[in-house]
Amino acid sequence: MSFDEITLPLRVGFGSTGGPNFSTEIIVVANGFERRNQNWAQARRVFDARTGVRSSTDAATLLNFFHARAGRARGFRLKDWSDYSSNPDNISAPAYSDQVIGTGDGATVAFQLVKNYSSGVTHARTIKKPVAGSVVIGLDGAPLGTGWSVDATTGVITFASAPAAGQTITAGFLFDVPVRFDTDYLSLSAENYAAYQADVPIVEIRI
Repeated sequence: MSFDEITLPLRVGFGSTGGPNFSTEIIVVANGFERRNQNWAQARRVFDARTGVRSSTDAATLLNFFHARAGRARGFRLKDWSDYSSNPDNISAPAYSDQVIGTGDGATVAFQLVKNYSSGVTHARTIKKPVAGSVVIGLDGAPLGTGWSVDATTGVITFASAPAAGQTITAGFLFDVPVRFDTDYLSLSAENYAAYQADVPIVEIRI
């Protein structure tokens, strides 16, 4: 599957709307009770960037980007303006203590970035597209400036030496969502010589 490590231009992306989408099967049995089956462990986000296209410049930017992705053929990055930071408020600057991503065992050197959403129970979201240069790491409550690296295309943190058994590994980061256009047809309409509207459905993809 082709994926381009490029972000949908911010002028277009800022107006996008959307959010998490789960898949749940619900069966109502004869006595009125429900049986619910959660099909996906991770949500799949859906977006519509139509409100980001307001001018002829926006339309040209989107047209170039859409051609380069060949419609649905190639994936790309999208900044979800409602949730793009490891910070608990989802948008503020990240700190090394934001998210627990693992516990050392003295042997494991690679840990996947995750973001935890808690409300009675905790949902761990896998983060595979961190923003380059934004990741900070902590070990047992202290910042760790060296001795590790991050793959910005997978979200995997690799330590030069395995953290000791019981050590808590934390991380802070900004991140994008891996997505693709959910159409092979880009519909652009001109309201006048300077104003445009567009249907731009976008869907998250598994990497």
